[in-house]
Formats: sequence, C-alpha cells, structure tokens
Amino acid sequence: MVTYVLRRLLLMIPVALLVSFVTFMLIHLVPGDPARVLLGESATPQSVAALDHQLGLDKPLWTQYALWLEQALRGNLGQSIQLQQPVTTAILQRLPVTAELGVIALIVSVGLAIPLGVMAAARRNTRFDWLINILSLIGTAIPNFVLGLLLILFLAVVVRPFPPGGYVPFTQDPLGNLRDIALPVITLAAGAVAGNMRQIRASMIEVLSQDYIRTARAKGLTQNRVYYVHALRNALLPMLTIVGIQAGAILSGAVVIETIFLWPGVGFLAIQSILAKDYPVVQGVVLLSALSYMLINLLVDISYGVLDPRISLKSSQ
Repeated sequence: MVTYVLRRLLLMIPVALLVSFVTFMLIHLVPGDPARVLLGESATPQSVAALDHQLGLDKPLWTQYALWLEQALRGNLGQSIQLQQPVTTAILQRLPVTAELGVIALIVSVGLAIPLGVMAAARRNTRFDWLINILSLIGTAIPNFVLGLLLILFLAVVVRPFPPGGYVPFTQDPLGNLRDIALPVITLAAGAVAGNMRQIRASMIEVLSQDYIRTARAKGLTQNRVYYVHALRNALLPMLTIVGIQAGAILSGAVVIETIFLWPGVGFLAIQSILAKDYPVVQGVVLLSALSYMLINLLVDISYGVLDPRISLKSSQ
C-alpha cells in the first residue's frame, strides 16, 4: 500500500508540470495586456512598457515560465498583478469559502442519492421508480448555470425567501450564511444527485440479483438489513469513482456557480483574474484544481481496497 501511494505521488509531478506548462502558454495567448488593464485605456505606451518591464512581462515566454517554475518549486506561486499580494495567500483566503460550498453540496448529493437510489431499486418498475428516473433525467439535462438563473428568478426575485447572491461567514451570521448558501448548494448538487441516483439504482439492481443476497433473505433477515448492510456496501463501489470525479470538479463547477451567486471563493477569483489578465493567479488556480483531481483519485483508489478486500492495490504497482 505504501509503495503504491508513493508511486502515485511521484507520478503526479510530471502531470503537474505538464498542466502548468500548457496553462502558462494558453493564458498568454489570450489577447490583452495586464499592464494595460491595470493602468486603463488612457495610459501612454511608455507607462505600459515600463509596467510590463517591472512585472517581467517583456521577457520571452520561455524565460517567464522558467522563472515561474523556479519559484513554484520553492513553494512560491508568484505575486498577483491585480491584488498585489502573493498568489498563495489570495487562494488560501478564498479556499475555505469554496470548500464550504463544495463539501456541503457533495454531502447533500450523496445523502439524497443513496436512499432514493436504494428505494428506486427496491421498488423497480413502480411509479416511484419512474418518478426517480424522470427527476434524474431532468437533473442531468439542465445545465447548472441555467438552473442557477432559474432559482434566482423564482426563489430570489419572485418569491424572495432567499437572497440572489452574496456571502456572510457562518461565524458572523449562521442564519444568514444558510440563506446565502442554499441556492448555490442546490445548483451545484442537482446534477450530482441525479447522476448518483442513477448509479446507485443500477448498482443495487445488479447486486440484488446475486446469490449471497438470496442467501441473506433465506436466513430471514429484514429487507432494510439486506438492502443497507449486505447489498449497499458492494453497490457503493462503482459510485466511488463518480463521487471522486464530482469532488475533484468542485473548483471547476465553482467557477460558474460562484460567479452567478457572487460567492467570493476560488472560482470567483479565477474569473476576476481572467478578466484582469492576472496570469499568476490563473496559473495557481488551475494548478490547484489539477492537484485536487489527482489527490482525490488517489483517495478513491485507496478506498476501493478498504471497502472490498478482494481488490489488491499491489496488482496496480
């Protein structure tokens, strides 16, 4: 197990380097000059050139990337052009806000999907099962930004039980925080709930046809014990990969959701940095997202071996 984990961690290094290189080159292909954005359209060419030289943006791209990589290997992701603070500080200040939104959305998606998926499998081809299938198709088909705008229109503008956007820390106003986070969580979790329900239903239907389930029923065990103790553990294995992907996609999904609801997290920071041509911050956010994906995939692989002893990580080495 230890050898496998170390091997996977070492493989993350070239992937992170490739992601950083591709991201660096792509963001510099975007038209615009950060110095021009900072100084305004009325700035003279001389002042723009002077600021470019100060920021090191007049050097060749290869040189800029080499300098950035040298600092990144030391744990320094550079200085934000727009915020005038270290990139690491800017991200860490907003990471708890994004984590709050993402973790709650993930808990809601899994907490709703498991019982609904199990009940749909237990009541296969009934009206309840058809209703679950229809809801899952709708949840999968509606893009999250469309759902977010619809929720703002009906629940924040027409009915008005929730605010259309903004953020209040839980420590300052618990009720205000819950009101602010309700619509973003629903928007972010809707698609995940739909996908997880379909996966749990399909896995449960397959597991319930196995011989050991018939044996458990023949022993006189209750339906709830058969479903939630014997069947659900194996049915959850295929879902782990999906949940891992969803957890890794928190940052990418937060870019859209946080922008719609003015949620001051890492995603909103990424959009502001793109518009301001703040290259170091964009580079740092993309690198953080890539590392999150890789670490979560590693945790998912490890959890397979924990939940199912028949799966050996040694065979993957």
